[in-house]
Amino acid sequence: MEEKEVILTQEGYDNLDKELNHLKTEKRSEIAERIKIALGFGDLSENSEYDEAKTAQAENEVKIAELENKLRHAKIINEKEIDTDIVQIGNTVKVLDIEFDEEIEYTIVGSTEVNLAENKISNESPLGAALLGAKKNQTVDVEAPVGIMKYKILDITK
Repeated sequence: MEEKEVILTQEGYDNLDKELNHLKTEKRSEIAERIKIALGFGDLSENSEYDEAKTAQAENEVKIAELENKLRHAKIINEKEIDTDIVQIGNTVKVLDIEFDEEIEYTIVGSTEVNLAENKISNESPLGAALLGAKKNQTVDVEAPVGIMKYKILDITK
Protein backbone atom coordinates (compact mmCIF):
# COMPACT_ATOMS: atom_id res chain seq x y z
CA MET A 1 0.00 0.00 0.00
CA GLU A 2 1.39 3.38 -0.98
CA GLU A 3 1.65 5.84 1.88
CA LYS A 4 0.12 9.28 1.54
CA GLU A 5 2.53 12.20 1.43
CA VAL A 6 2.17 14.49 4.45
CA ILE A 7 2.63 18.14 3.51
CA LEU A 8 4.13 20.23 6.30
CA THR A 9 5.73 23.58 6.88
CA GLN A 10 9.09 23.51 8.65
CA GLU A 11 7.33 24.72 11.81
CA GLY A 12 4.78 21.90 11.56
CA TYR A 13 7.52 19.32 11.06
CA ASP A 14 9.44 20.65 14.05
CA ASN A 15 6.30 20.55 16.23
CA LEU A 16 5.60 16.91 15.29
CA ASP A 17 9.23 15.98 15.92
CA LYS A 18 9.12 17.69 19.34
CA GLU A 19 5.87 15.89 20.25
CA LEU A 20 7.36 12.55 19.14
CA ASN A 21 10.45 13.12 21.27
CA HIS A 22 8.24 13.95 24.29
CA LEU A 23 6.17 10.78 23.84
CA LYS A 24 9.24 8.57 23.44
CA THR A 25 11.07 9.96 26.46
CA GLU A 26 9.04 11.69 29.18
CA LYS A 27 5.66 10.08 28.47
CA ARG A 28 7.11 6.55 28.21
CA SER A 29 8.95 7.07 31.52
CA GLU A 30 5.81 8.37 33.26
CA ILE A 31 3.77 5.39 32.07
CA ALA A 32 6.50 2.91 33.03
CA GLU A 33 6.53 4.42 36.52
CA ARG A 34 2.71 4.11 36.74
CA ILE A 35 2.94 0.44 35.73
CA LYS A 36 5.68 -0.19 38.30
CA ILE A 37 3.60 1.41 41.09
CA ALA A 38 0.47 -0.48 40.01
CA LEU A 39 2.35 -3.79 40.07
CA GLY A 40 3.09 -3.11 43.72
CA PHE A 41 -0.63 -3.22 44.49
CA GLY A 42 -0.69 -6.98 44.01
CA ASP A 43 -3.33 -9.09 42.23
CA LEU A 44 -3.39 -7.92 38.59
CA SER A 45 -6.81 -9.44 37.87
CA GLU A 46 -8.53 -6.73 39.93
CA ASN A 47 -5.99 -3.94 39.56
CA SER A 48 -7.61 -1.03 37.72
CA GLU A 49 -4.51 1.15 38.08
CA TYR A 50 -2.49 -1.46 36.21
CA ASP A 51 -5.14 -1.79 33.49
CA GLU A 52 -5.29 2.00 33.03
CA ALA A 53 -1.50 2.27 32.85
CA LYS A 54 -1.27 -0.53 30.27
CA THR A 55 -4.02 1.15 28.20
CA ALA A 56 -2.14 4.47 28.38
CA GLN A 57 1.03 2.66 27.29
CA ALA A 58 -0.73 1.12 24.27
CA GLU A 59 -2.26 4.48 23.29
CA ASN A 60 1.13 6.19 23.61
CA GLU A 61 2.79 3.57 21.37
CA VAL A 62 0.06 3.99 18.73
CA LYS A 63 0.56 7.76 18.78
CA ILE A 64 4.34 7.31 18.46
CA ALA A 65 3.86 5.04 15.45
CA GLU A 66 1.48 7.56 13.82
CA LEU A 67 3.91 10.45 14.32
CA GLU A 68 6.87 8.42 13.05
CA ASN A 69 4.84 7.53 9.95
CA LYS A 70 3.87 11.16 9.33
CA LEU A 71 7.47 12.33 9.70
CA ARG A 72 8.72 9.51 7.46
CA HIS A 73 6.34 10.59 4.67
CA ALA A 74 6.66 14.32 5.24
CA LYS A 75 7.20 16.73 2.40
CA ILE A 76 8.39 20.02 3.82
CA ILE A 77 7.31 23.09 1.93
CA ASN A 78 10.27 25.22 0.95
CA GLU A 79 9.18 28.74 1.87
CA LYS A 80 11.57 30.20 -0.72
CA GLU A 81 9.56 28.45 -3.46
CA ILE A 82 6.26 29.93 -2.31
CA ASP A 83 5.22 32.86 -4.46
CA THR A 84 2.27 35.19 -4.15
CA ASP A 85 1.00 35.11 -7.75
CA ILE A 86 -1.29 32.16 -7.15
CA VAL A 87 -2.60 30.55 -3.96
CA GLN A 88 -0.58 27.56 -2.81
CA ILE A 89 0.14 25.70 0.41
CA GLY A 90 1.97 28.01 2.78
CA ASN A 91 0.23 31.19 1.60
CA THR A 92 -1.93 33.42 3.74
CA VAL A 93 -4.94 34.50 1.75
CA LYS A 94 -7.20 37.44 2.55
CA VAL A 95 -10.67 36.80 1.12
CA LEU A 96 -13.95 38.63 1.05
CA ASP A 97 -16.96 36.48 1.91
CA ILE A 98 -19.30 38.00 -0.67
CA GLU A 99 -22.55 36.91 1.01
CA PHE A 100 -21.66 38.39 4.41
CA ASP A 101 -19.39 41.19 3.13
CA GLU A 102 -16.75 40.06 5.61
CA GLU A 103 -12.96 39.95 5.15
CA ILE A 104 -11.16 36.90 6.55
CA GLU A 105 -7.54 35.72 6.39
CA TYR A 106 -6.72 32.03 6.05
CA THR A 107 -3.37 30.26 5.91
CA ILE A 108 -3.38 27.20 3.66
CA VAL A 109 -1.57 24.28 5.34
CA GLY A 110 -1.37 20.51 5.03
CA SER A 111 -4.05 18.52 6.85
CA THR A 112 -1.73 17.74 9.79
CA GLU A 113 -1.30 21.42 10.72
CA VAL A 114 -4.95 22.52 10.65
CA ASN A 115 -5.81 24.89 13.48
CA LEU A 116 -9.14 26.65 13.08
CA ALA A 117 -8.47 28.92 16.06
CA GLU A 118 -5.55 30.37 14.06
CA ASN A 119 -7.44 30.25 10.72
CA LYS A 120 -5.10 27.56 9.38
CA ILE A 121 -7.15 25.51 6.93
CA SER A 122 -6.28 22.35 5.07
CA ASN A 123 -5.47 22.29 1.39
CA GLU A 124 -7.91 19.35 1.30
CA SER A 125 -10.84 21.26 2.84
CA PRO A 126 -13.51 22.56 0.44
CA LEU A 127 -12.37 26.18 0.89
CA GLY A 128 -8.66 25.33 0.81
CA ALA A 129 -9.06 23.24 -2.34
CA ALA A 130 -11.10 25.99 -4.04
CA LEU A 131 -8.49 28.64 -3.21
CA LEU A 132 -5.50 26.62 -4.46
CA GLY A 133 -4.33 27.88 -7.84
CA ALA A 134 -6.51 30.99 -7.75
CA LYS A 135 -5.16 34.51 -8.29
CA LYS A 136 -5.68 37.89 -6.65
CA ASN A 137 -9.07 39.48 -7.50
CA GLN A 138 -10.43 36.11 -8.63
CA THR A 139 -13.74 34.88 -7.20
CA VAL A 140 -13.96 31.22 -6.19
CA ASP A 141 -17.04 29.11 -5.53
CA VAL A 142 -16.99 26.76 -2.55
CA GLU A 143 -19.51 23.98 -2.23
CA ALA A 144 -20.75 23.97 1.36
CA PRO A 145 -23.63 22.16 3.09
CA VAL A 146 -25.63 25.43 2.98
CA GLY A 147 -25.02 25.86 -0.76
CA ILE A 148 -22.45 27.59 -2.93
CA MET A 149 -20.40 30.22 -1.11
CA LYS A 150 -18.44 32.87 -3.04
CA TYR A 151 -15.12 34.33 -1.94
CA LYS A 152 -13.11 37.04 -3.67
CA ILE A 153 -9.36 36.86 -3.19
CA LEU A 154 -8.13 40.25 -1.95
CA ASP A 155 -4.49 39.46 -1.20
CA ILE A 156 -1.98 36.58 -1.23
CA THR A 157 1.06 36.71 1.06
CA LYS A 158 3.72 34.35 2.39
